[in-house]
Amino acid sequence: MANTTNTFFLLMANGSIESAEIPEYDQIFIKYFFVHGQDWDKIAGLEEGSTQIGHKSIDDRQTISFNFPLDITFKSTCPFGWPQLVVSCYGSDFLGREVIRGYGVTHLPISPGQHKIKIPLFVPESTSLLQKFFAWVQGRRPEYIDPRVLAHGEGREVTRVRSQGFLNLSFNIVTKDIKKVGYLTQKNESNTNIGNQMIELNNTTLGNLTQTLGFNPEQSMISQTPRF
Repeated sequence: MANTTNTFFLLMANGSIESAEIPEYDQIFIKYFFVHGQDWDKIAGLEEGSTQIGHKSIDDRQTISFNFPLDITFKSTCPFGWPQLVVSCYGSDFLGREVIRGYGVTHLPISPGQHKIKIPLFVPESTSLLQKFFAWVQGRRPEYIDPRVLAHGEGREVTRVRSQGFLNLSFNIVTKDIKKVGYLTQKNESNTNIGNQMIELNNTTLGNLTQTLGFNPEQSMISQTPRF
């Protein structure tokens, strides 16, 4: 009989880039990239793309709506290198030049179900006021050559950045055969298994203690009348 044991699992993610919260700017569009480890393969969907240009709302929230759909499916044999979503927000300055308005990165949720994610955005800063002035005049603000570097973290500790708003995402996650390759992704199942193991361990320890000391723990709990 042929061996039908699965050696890989599937991760299916669909959702949307809902909105951005960058009150200082208007007319923003987003480029996105899915970054994953070497053991992962994309089998459906797009790994990168860009949204339409969004405009700031006229209410007090001042959010920029996109509602841009995301849909991708991966397969892997190991959870190491779990897929991440890297986003780059771009806008125009007062001369119409395209400049960076924010970077962000997040892992795809590991547990199945519906998830809402709020990504903090940040932008690189010049190392001095003089460089900042020349960057503003020339329209060449500090930015990453390849935004995918944000998913790896190497060298990010030497990058000077400042906060620049938030990006709201929604995801629906479906996994297939992940338990068959030996992994648990649901918190409740993991806690239940750990709790059962602790109960078994306590019962075993109590039984060994009873045999070693030669007394019944239940009898030792009998209250005694105090003597005066």
